[in-house]
Amino acid sequence: MKKLLICSSLVLAYGAAQAQTVNMICSVQAEWCSLMSTVYAKTTGVKVNMTAKGSGEALAQLNAEKANPKTDIWFGGTGDPHLQAAEQNLTLEYKSAQLTALYPWAQKQAVDSKFRTVGVYLGPLGFGYNTELLAKKKVAPPTSWADLLKPEFKGEIQMANAASSGTSYTVIATLVQLMGEDKAFDYMKQLHKNVSTYTRSGVAPAKAVARGETAVSISFVHDVTTEATQGFPAASVTPSEGTGAEIGSMSIVKDGPNTEAAKKFYEWALTPGGQQFGLAAKQFQLPSNAKVPVDPRMTNPSKIKLINYDYAKYGASAERRRLIAKWEKEVFNQPR
Repeated sequence: MKKLLICSSLVLAYGAAQAQTVNMICSVQAEWCSLMSTVYAKTTGVKVNMTAKGSGEALAQLNAEKANPKTDIWFGGTGDPHLQAAEQNLTLEYKSAQLTALYPWAQKQAVDSKFRTVGVYLGPLGFGYNTELLAKKKVAPPTSWADLLKPEFKGEIQMANAASSGTSYTVIATLVQLMGEDKAFDYMKQLHKNVSTYTRSGVAPAKAVARGETAVSISFVHDVTTEATQGFPAASVTPSEGTGAEIGSMSIVKDGPNTEAAKKFYEWALTPGGQQFGLAAKQFQLPSNAKVPVDPRMTNPSKIKLINYDYAKYGASAERRRLIAKWEKEVFNQPR
């Protein structure tokens, strides 16, 4: 009888775990999202309902749902929208016990948001280029922001649309901090003449470079590395004048339907084990847990010129709206 009670308890406990669900918006690459959610479900018995969305679209969904949240956790994507969600009280204050195991930049993201988000990876901004296309055209790869304005790159550059992509907003915020706002917008007006396409997602330009659909992308360099490891003729560089970086972040949605389950997923995603899936999916961002071994194909932040990016200022909702509206009016909507 005692054995039967123990077995029954185990079955009930397993059934309770099976019944648990986490509704997740995932803003990293599809392979990473799928692998992470599948492994977590198989090892814990918790069902993960995963929806893939860019960070701009994810923030819009959380705003649309705020009266009755359907999402529990938001994983990945540029950190600025996560900071905006924190500012708008869309996410839950939660201080992980693992914070001290994370790199300082990941901890600062948590502090800046009053512990409503945390850094899960770092990814520098740069340029991707198709080595074969540029060789055929006898054009040297760009190595600076200034190079992108050269006439040989007219119609040869792709970047994302800032209205839908956190990557593109990082470009705008980086240039404003690097050059000053007036000079940055003058620069982007000139750059506009060389841009062939503004894509919906930040990953698309790197994919277009890899497949020979465009010669140059403005993108996170890890996205280009992913394409290169798949055998495509793609390479990357970070601009000599300096560049910004995304702090990919993670947030628990306030008043979500499965908050306790979301907290468990959050803790797991900050462990070395939970942070292995980016590399397993051939993604090359630098993980935030300092105990995760660094792959040599990852960009080493100490070897590039990173600006002192003000994540708190440029992660604020009002500043983001203002800069994107200005970009749409003065750059995106202008003829080429």
